[in-house]
Amino acid sequence: MIAGLILAGGKGLRMGGLDKPLLRLGDRALLDILADRLAPQVGPVAISANGDPRRFAAASLSVLSDDVPDQGPLAGVLTGLRWAAAQGCTALLTVPGDTPFIPSDLAVRLWPPAATARSGGRTHHAVALWPVGCGDALKAYLDGSGSRSVARFARALPSRAIDFPVGGAIDPFFNINTPDDLLTARAWWPGPPAG
Repeated sequence: MIAGLILAGGKGLRMGGLDKPLLRLGDRALLDILADRLAPQVGPVAISANGDPRRFAAASLSVLSDDVPDQGPLAGVLTGLRWAAAQGCTALLTVPGDTPFIPSDLAVRLWPPAATARSGGRTHHAVALWPVGCGDALKAYLDGSGSRSVARFARALPSRAIDFPVGGAIDPFFNINTPDDLLTARAWWPGPPAG
């Protein structure tokens, strides 16, 4: 079984410090959109985020705080791997909390782990399917000195990069980093423009 994890631990600096997963497309928060897109693909779903978990209470999902502080998104992945193992899962699908257009077949296409998504010639290392058994290797990587790069850890596993087409004007892994990105996403929502 696969568990799903929405990575919501970023500081959202280019969005003025906002929790990006709480931004809205139409009448829905990105977090709710992602949870709905993940639900048919995985078993349990949780949110990786530090700070007050009550800010995500409306989503009715478990909120996991990093076991290892100040290590970036890989700390969230590590906590997620431990949580997924406790749920009896063999793999963890991670997606950033600002990527509302993820494909409905993401988990199936990335199987078996370890695999990352690629579109438009760019690899999206945080959109990945991780084997739960890589938790010890990730903990050792975080305990070492040097880079905290998700890409570098994924390559060390090793992982495969799986290509996803960019349909129409929309990249399935488009992420909302800036106010302009939010305007673009709202123009695309609920799907790519006709044409």
